[in-house]
Amino acid sequence: MKVIVSVFNNLVTDQRVEKVCKTLSDNGYQVILIGNDWLGAPEMSRPYPVIRIPLKAKVLRRAYIEFQKKLYHEVLKNADNKTILLANDLETIMPNYLISRKLKIPMVFDSHEIFTEMPTIQGRWVKKVWKVIEKNFVPKMKRMITASDSYAGWFVQEYSIRRPTVVRNLPRKITFEGAADHFPKIILYQGWLNYSRGIDKAILAMQFIDDAELWIAGGGPLESEFRAIADRAGVSAKVKFLGKLVPEELRKITPLAAVGISVEENNGLSYYYSLPNKISDYIQSRVPVVVSDFPEMRSIVKEFGVGEVLENHTPEHLAENLKKVLTNGKASYLHHLNVAADELCWENEESKIIGIFSDAAREIL
Repeated sequence: MKVIVSVFNNLVTDQRVEKVCKTLSDNGYQVILIGNDWLGAPEMSRPYPVIRIPLKAKVLRRAYIEFQKKLYHEVLKNADNKTILLANDLETIMPNYLISRKLKIPMVFDSHEIFTEMPTIQGRWVKKVWKVIEKNFVPKMKRMITASDSYAGWFVQEYSIRRPTVVRNLPRKITFEGAADHFPKIILYQGWLNYSRGIDKAILAMQFIDDAELWIAGGGPLESEFRAIADRAGVSAKVKFLGKLVPEELRKITPLAAVGISVEENNGLSYYYSLPNKISDYIQSRVPVVVSDFPEMRSIVKEFGVGEVLENHTPEHLAENLKKVLTNGKASYLHHLNVAADELCWENEESKIIGIFSDAAREIL
């Protein structure tokens, strides 16, 4: 049984897609992964065929349109009557749906986020375009996955659909080899450098924290702006920009941290209802966390006792909570982190993937 997986990115750092593809491949499915070369095409090695669609467009909105057209032809070229289609997020839903109808083959839709509630499109005309796509295609999905219980609830409320299967974007278990320390202590942010992620607040918080550094692991459009904020605040010496790292490099750095942050701001329901994968990445590396007071994040921290939850996003309050975790020390959280790491791992999620695709395969066997 063939599975064609499509996603709008260059595939290198998309850990959710990589984990799903590996789960399917390990369970006997013939996976073909299709992405594009937006933001470059670094070398990568996967145990299944990988196709990157070249894009000529230099502006994102035009790249989306170009990708839709090219993806339709690429998927159609590779699909047959023994194929299941897996579309990731709204950027790929329309071509996959049209082909699933044309060839009468099953389709699975994985919504990593609530795309129309992302902060970057709020108040912009493009939100109306994506909302039309979401409204027209999401209710047609027979099999849908999403990344948090809150996301699933939103889709049910918005479109009166059957509740999507929740597959949390958790990391695979790692072998814990003892707590790693670094001096000065490291406050770690990992992820895309963009709006509403609280990165500017974390930089300003460093004005109130001694004997620690903020390491920012990731790339994105606002890096130069964040560097300027650090300069103006006089904390450049305490803020290190590590750039975009492949997952293997990031896994080496994360255990060095004394605390990991996920301090997104509530400028769109997609962030408010999210469970960022970096939180469970920190936990797998036995690093305590400071997180926003959002439902999914708060639930994890309160249930397992692995860090602190913010009451607001002022730099002073963020610094206060960071200093609390730094003072307590990683060792004081270790038991709770061990319990959480055993629970919050991909191995406890992937059976849901297999169940969905086994059900889809029965349609065409």
